[in-house]
Amino acid sequence: MLDSSARLTALICGTQPMNDIWSPRATVQRMLDVEAALARASAAHQVIPHTAVAAIEAACHADQLDADALTRDAALGGNLAIPLVKQLTARVKAADAEASKYVHWGATSQDIIDTATVLQLRDTIDLLDVHLQRTCVALAELASAHRATPMIGRTWLQQALPITLGLKFAQWLDALGRHRERLAELRARALVLQFGGAAGTLASLRDAGAVVTQLLAQELGLSAPALPWHTQRDRIAEAASLFGMLIGTLGKIARDISLQMQTEIGELGEPVVAGKGGSSTMPHKRNPVGCAAVLTAATRAPGLVATVLAGMVQEHERALGGWQAEWDALPDLARLAGGALVNIEQIVSGLDVNTARLAANLDVTHGLILGESVMLALGDKIGRMDAHHLVERASKQAVQHGSTLFDVLAADATVTQHLSVERLKALLDPAQYVGQAHAFVDAALALHHAREPR
Repeated sequence: MLDSSARLTALICGTQPMNDIWSPRATVQRMLDVEAALARASAAHQVIPHTAVAAIEAACHADQLDADALTRDAALGGNLAIPLVKQLTARVKAADAEASKYVHWGATSQDIIDTATVLQLRDTIDLLDVHLQRTCVALAELASAHRATPMIGRTWLQQALPITLGLKFAQWLDALGRHRERLAELRARALVLQFGGAAGTLASLRDAGAVVTQLLAQELGLSAPALPWHTQRDRIAEAASLFGMLIGTLGKIARDISLQMQTEIGELGEPVVAGKGGSSTMPHKRNPVGCAAVLTAATRAPGLVATVLAGMVQEHERALGGWQAEWDALPDLARLAGGALVNIEQIVSGLDVNTARLAANLDVTHGLILGESVMLALGDKIGRMDAHHLVERASKQAVQHGSTLFDVLAADATVTQHLSVERLKALLDPAQYVGQAHAFVDAALALHHAREPR
């Protein structure tokens, strides 16, 4: 079972469906699913008697096993499969002594544990893909709606140049779209049966090894590998890395939203939900609690990914510590990825956009952010460096006297000699200096629609 701190993190940062996929009961049941499928596959090729299958299948239900004894004995045996097979055999024997001889036939503990993990990964990928698709749809709607909504772009946390809010949404959308592609690619490489027997040779099945492998993979809806992969952990490492990258992207989105939710900025806001985001002492607070959950996941994920990567260096034909380190790290990454994604989905699906504050923040510097626009226009007339010095001097004067950049430039004869007042106003309009932002939004939306199923 999860300890109390893990339960709290799972509740805050996870979701019930993802927690259910990786719950202790689900883990045991997936292992039993593999045992039942192994019996059917073995019987289909007459490796074990057909008469043994029914009794084995009937006993492959997690609720029939002693969970407390499994937990206790797993610590002694070094993995969960050893006491599970012992209990399963006893349950089968109580119903059919002959059938109990064929429980776990030809398999090793890691075959059962790894294949169960792959089944849980499949459920995880299915769930993530549903929420990724929904999140991308919501972001596409936001990018389209705010394609031309100007806002200030910020570099090093300082105001830089105008962008559009749609461009920010489009960047998030584009990144999540790539994660959808990665998930699809992960299916092909990671959803693969593990079946190699004691040392990865299937020697116990003699000539039946290859056909039982194919039948077992078919029973479970998995691909059959070219060969067992007990100590080749790239499949698991790829899954962990993808979960980590997804969480990182979601964390970036949460960071941006939470920064734009700051009282002094006030450009975006998480959806208002009764009882969510309040303070225990300050009634006025509207805390970005959804973003906090995502950022918690993003803080934890790198260490978990590192654990799985470190565990790839394994000994000979069976690992001593590296494989075992995956058992907590991978489920935690799946839970965190699922929770972070659902939080972002909920936030962007009801995001509060304050266009008045977006416009007001564009004018905080009274036009200084458009100095580059004027400099380039003047540079065509008097040279870039001279134009740079002129606009730099005007900017300092505007700050010193509390004036707008337009007022200072409009009073400068060198400027008005080359730029009319109307031209100057246009150059200092943020909406006219967003470069290729609109085209970038369109490109991201086109990619999104191309990815959508027809």
